[in-house]
Amino acid sequence: MRLTRENMKRFQNKYTWWFALVLVLIIVGGCKAKRPSGILSESKMENLLYDYHVAKVMGDDLPSNENYKKQYYIDYVFRKHEVTEAIFDSSMVWYARHTDVLAQVYVQVSKRLKSRQEEIARLVAFRDRKLKTSDPGDSIDVWREDRVYFLTGYPLNNKVLFVLPSDEYFKKQDSLSWEVRYRFFDSQPADSAMKALMSMQIVYKNDSIVSAIKEIRKSGKEYIGLQSDTSDIKEIRGFIYFSQRDTLKRNLLIDNVALVRYHAGTDTIPDAQNLKKQ
Repeated sequence: MRLTRENMKRFQNKYTWWFALVLVLIIVGGCKAKRPSGILSESKMENLLYDYHVAKVMGDDLPSNENYKKQYYIDYVFRKHEVTEAIFDSSMVWYARHTDVLAQVYVQVSKRLKSRQEEIARLVAFRDRKLKTSDPGDSIDVWREDRVYFLTGYPLNNKVLFVLPSDEYFKKQDSLSWEVRYRFFDSQPADSAMKALMSMQIVYKNDSIVSAIKEIRKSGKEYIGLQSDTSDIKEIRGFIYFSQRDTLKRNLLIDNVALVRYHAGTDTIPDAQNLKKQ
């Protein structure tokens, strides 16, 4: 695949450096892989994945007694796109083996999710017939950033950072659970030293900190749990850091991101094994 000066100039004018780095990964990967029959096209995969992640957001925000509805949302997506779950799974297997193509798809999916984040939140609120705010005793997802990230390990695309200021709905002794699903994609055998670091901090108004950190070495859902003390919370901070010696060997898809706050006296998160005070 070759880029002319004119094409590169148009690209730089239209996209940010993040997308430029993804394109470099694609160029190094060589020619575009030939997609076999039965595998969803990139455009169809983009549309399906967008609806799929919206459905996941809707499903993950359901109360525990309605968890059975999660599959209904996913089934609706497959019916809408006239695709079976088996075709979707086989397509994901093929795309996972061609991470350059998958990166292109997820760039577009992430842009669409970000541009319609407020609309998705309104859909959840409309379904629940309530505003997206908390009441005393409630548990609620307070995550306000993107739900999907695709990290390549490059310096400008190797981390997720967030700072969430406290508001009047944060209470003393609140518990917080930062939940993330990880999926590592290997184009070559992975180095055992490759990993992601996940960390969260509660910063109090007196500037003391409670923090937890966790190493992520395999795909799957992970969480960090923290519980505040009787001090007033100033803000919640966190990061995911992903770097490696050879960035062509491994990419990382992050999705299903949630930051759930539980007021004291309601259901609480499991004990945080990595909790420490600074």
